[in-house]
Amino acid sequence: MKNSVFSQKIYSFLLDTYRWYLQTPERSLHQAYDAALKIKEIENKHFNGNKIEIDSAMYSNSVMDYFESDLKKLLKTAKMRLTEFRASRWFLDEENPKAAQKAGIEHPSPSLVLEKLNFIDQVISKYTTISDQKSSNVLVVQPPNLPVDVISDDKSLLANTPTLPPKITTQGWEKRSKGKVDTTGVLPRSILSTITRLQVELDPNSEQEVIQSFRQAQRRTIISIRFILLLIIVPLLTHQIAKAFVVGPVVEEFRDTKQMQVFLNSEMEEEALGELQRFEEKLKFENFIRNAPPLLPDQIEIEMKKRAVELAEEFRSESSNAIKNVFADIFSVGAFIWLLVVSKSSIAVIKDFFDRIVYGLSDSAKAFIIILFTDIFVGFHSPHGWEVLLEGVSRHWGLPANRDFIFLFIATFPVILDTIFKYWIFRYLNRISPSAVATYRNMNE
Repeated sequence: MKNSVFSQKIYSFLLDTYRWYLQTPERSLHQAYDAALKIKEIENKHFNGNKIEIDSAMYSNSVMDYFESDLKKLLKTAKMRLTEFRASRWFLDEENPKAAQKAGIEHPSPSLVLEKLNFIDQVISKYTTISDQKSSNVLVVQPPNLPVDVISDDKSLLANTPTLPPKITTQGWEKRSKGKVDTTGVLPRSILSTITRLQVELDPNSEQEVIQSFRQAQRRTIISIRFILLLIIVPLLTHQIAKAFVVGPVVEEFRDTKQMQVFLNSEMEEEALGELQRFEEKLKFENFIRNAPPLLPDQIEIEMKKRAVELAEEFRSESSNAIKNVFADIFSVGAFIWLLVVSKSSIAVIKDFFDRIVYGLSDSAKAFIIILFTDIFVGFHSPHGWEVLLEGVSRHWGLPANRDFIFLFIATFPVILDTIFKYWIFRYLNRISPSAVATYRNMNE
């Protein structure tokens, strides 16, 4: 009897699974159609039936970021479900058409399917085609005498960047793509750039295009600063929250406060003995300066026991705190990596943001920053900083500060950094900004 009931449950489960498999095309098409309906609803309600323009002046930046986020999610859902619809139909075409009838499933009519597909294509095509065109036409705005970079990584900003001619930049300077003019021409390059700049200034639409470019640069700056703050705040908050509510209770539960080890390493023990010895000397010194009767050995022993108990509690708490830091740091690193994985578009924006800042600096400022960072990390006084940093990390995790490892690290790692940095100056900076390299050499000498 039990076997028959069990067999019926298995049969019903397999039947439900098979029905779910047969309904995959219809389910995927319905989800894609529902996403397209939501996009159309946003267009009709907030954009007067027109396409969702991210650079529209109708709403503030925060509102447009909200619409942009919803648009991305709905477009992604619609595209994924259309792909699932095509793939499932390709597999189900080989099945027996009568299988759906036996399973009690009725597929929609072909006319309804075509109507839904046509509506989905009409809604999605307004966004996919434009973003593809912009990804091949938009140029990064840069100061004069700098190479032109094509924005190809940041898909979110490409979809939001106004369609500008390649001659328009935020600083009003013209940037041409590489061609015959960049090699050898009849007229000098400066004359051609001057003529093109005059054409831009006389263009009646140039003012509006420059304003749109400025708004886009402003949005990039806001996104970059916000992402930098997230990279700093999220790991710190994750560390504190995990340490207080997750790691801390677990460590306290498994570590017996009475029988657990007081010192995690020999350095803690030596530090505690030094504190106890200084306390004894302090007692005798205070007794001498007060001209009080000499302390009896029993009194000194009682005070020493009290101080020893206090030191044991302090170092027991420090040992537990070091163990908590290890696991809390793992959570913090995981949060940092997760933030990098889910924010690929923001990483591309922040890369472009730093490129603009670096390229906008003068040659003297570039040389000053280069010398400052090299002297801090690979300079003559850098070993002291590395030593303090490594000792702090060791104490944070409750590890003994191995002097041999620290000296070996200081003898190798800064040298490797110095080699990489010199190679970067020779290979890239010398090609991008030769005058900055010359200024750096003169200042360094």
